[in-house]
Amino acid sequence: MRQSFVTAPKFELAFFHPRFWLTWISIVILYAISWLPYRLQTYIGRGLGKLLSILAKKRVQIAKRNLALCFPDYTPAQREKILAANIENAGMAILEASMGWWWPTWRIKKMAQFEGYEHIEAILAKGKGVLAYAIHNMNLEFAVRVAGLKNPSVAFYRKHNNRLMEYMQYHGRNRSNKYMVHKRDVRGLIQALNEGEICFYLPDQDYGRVKSEFVPFFAVQETATTTGSLLFAKEANCETVFLASIKTATGYKIKVVPGLENFPSGDDKEDVTRMNKMIESLVLDAPEQYLWMHKRFKTRPNKAEPSFYN
Repeated sequence: MRQSFVTAPKFELAFFHPRFWLTWISIVILYAISWLPYRLQTYIGRGLGKLLSILAKKRVQIAKRNLALCFPDYTPAQREKILAANIENAGMAILEASMGWWWPTWRIKKMAQFEGYEHIEAILAKGKGVLAYAIHNMNLEFAVRVAGLKNPSVAFYRKHNNRLMEYMQYHGRNRSNKYMVHKRDVRGLIQALNEGEICFYLPDQDYGRVKSEFVPFFAVQETATTTGSLLFAKEANCETVFLASIKTATGYKIKVVPGLENFPSGDDKEDVTRMNKMIESLVLDAPEQYLWMHKRFKTRPNKAEPSFYN
């Protein structure tokens, strides 16, 4: 048996202990909502977004700061419009997770759209693995399930701290995909790529200054950008694509665009600069759906520089 698998958690009688009762209540509510008509769920999602704007004010302020940093040429009214829609999408993301975990396949298929998937199929036809650089749109939990309808995939995985939620999360994410490897298991993901799998990697978060280059991302000229994303492309028998999951008026679209030419080139700084440019173009397809609530610019080039988020 492959050692790089994340072992599937088993159901425990301990889950009935009172310390999990609040978790159970949340699960039952989300499960019940997931069976409602989708249009009704969008209204509930907006309501959850309004609740988040009250309960998660720090996250809202982070999103507001990121939009100001990335789009200084936008008017305050333009940025506020994106922020308001972003908060609504954050509320909907909670329901999209439950949709991805519990919807039957027939219902997922009704909402699934694909654009550019032929780029993935062309790589697979060569007998190579596909390294899909996915941008962190907030509907990604649902999108992983949608993408698995075409070809079951492999992804890095971070365990949930709550054991009951870990059970639900793992089995929900794994419904239309092959398996997952631990987020630090670099060899496991390389092995999967060498075996011709489709593997997802998120290159657009702040992973700290180790193995990072400071390159432009939108208007922030020195953004800590991981070079770890290049390692898999260098070491594995694979080709790359970029992937975005976009909520549309009729469902959820998985958009795939070809990878960069001469990539990796051997110049890490230039490569991640080009990567960020591609990510920017995908973000701009639906900026209100992007995870602006992440402290993307937390790591400064000089440790003595003040934080953007004070």
